Amino acid sequence: MSAMETVDWWYHERAMRGEGYDVICGVDEAGRGCLAGPVCAAAVILPFGVEIEGLNDSKKLTEKKREGLFDVIVRRAVSYGIGWASVEEIERYNILRATYLAMNRAIAGLSVKPDIALIDGNQNAGITYPSRCLVDGDALSASVAAASVLAKVSRDRLMRRLDLEHPQYGFAANKGYGTPAHREAILTVGACPLHRTSFLKKILSKAAG
Repeated sequence: MSAMETVDWWYHERAMRGEGYDVICGVDEAGRGCLAGPVCAAAVILPFGVEIEGLNDSKKLTEKKREGLFDVIVRRAVSYGIGWASVEEIERYNILRATYLAMNRAIAGLSVKPDIALIDGNQNAGITYPSRCLVDGDALSASVAAASVLAKVSRDRLMRRLDLEHPQYGFAANKGYGTPAHREAILTVGACPLHRTSFLKKILSKAAG
């Protein structure tokens, strides 16, 4: 049985439409816990009730499946937006505020103005649009799940390109996450401008000790 058959993916959007919200966008991010690279967010407005076969939380999908779904979501969405916050912004503002920046930019990129944004997680204080949180939204809402796929694929594609510039860190494989091989590379050759310096303190302090 597919995920679309076992989860009522439109339960939350249906309830919000009952409250008077007509245009609802799902919002999610990718890369928040990485050691390197920007954070990426996506906002997606889907036609209400649309079924996209295989749609699920991006973390539960293979890379090949996510890539295929990316094209389907883009094609079938009423509108979608991709937003970024740079490494410099992460360091300047902290990762939570930078994530809000990316999410706000993604929502601003929509060609259709949403009545409300459904934000994955339990924090939305920095969202400048009408919004509501949904914990585990990427596993419960079609709109948020679609956003999770677009954000993850967009960021993964960028990290594969950045791997060509900095091959010593294995970004194509680890996407900037703190895998053992990535941590070892940082200790061996040092950090590069793509690394979030504030995220490396524990790694570097252990090495120094």
